[in-house]
Amino acid sequence: MLENSIVMVCIILVINIVYVSFFTIRMILTLKGQRYMAALISTIEVVVYVIGLGLVLDNLDQIQNLVAYALGYGIGVIVGMKIEEKLALGYITVNVITKGYDTDVAQAVRDEGYGVTSWVASGREGSRLNMQILTPRKSEIRLYQLIKGIDPKAFIITYEPKAIHGGFWVRAVRKGKLPH
Repeated sequence: MLENSIVMVCIILVINIVYVSFFTIRMILTLKGQRYMAALISTIEVVVYVIGLGLVLDNLDQIQNLVAYALGYGIGVIVGMKIEEKLALGYITVNVITKGYDTDVAQAVRDEGYGVTSWVASGREGSRLNMQILTPRKSEIRLYQLIKGIDPKAFIITYEPKAIHGGFWVRAVRKGKLPH
């Protein structure tokens, strides 16, 4: 009897980890406008959900099943986020403000294959170079390392653009000539 109880707890835990991982990835795909992939994942997600919930409801008198369901949910959120992090879907815009406002900084970033728009800006402590860089999320860490290698004290802000239209960058995306 104890073996069956442990097996049931493990099954419920794994099922809920899988379900919530799919749920997290589906939500991210939905937010990024990938509706067909999100619909496909949601089909799998709902089947896994119904199986897991059915197991818990059929054995509601056993508290360990409910605990396993809740634990699986929490772990599934973390697993789903890790999977999305590895997939690194979409693009980011990185704004960089650095004291070195000569053109060598922007050119060094361009030489690595990134599109950079730069301008001299005025800050509290004088002139600064402001750079706006658009890159695939898969290149995010490499870009940060590059910038910090050039200026360890650079001020960096990152955000996800909702839409991209026109310019050098759109042509580069279509040709597949972006840094990875």
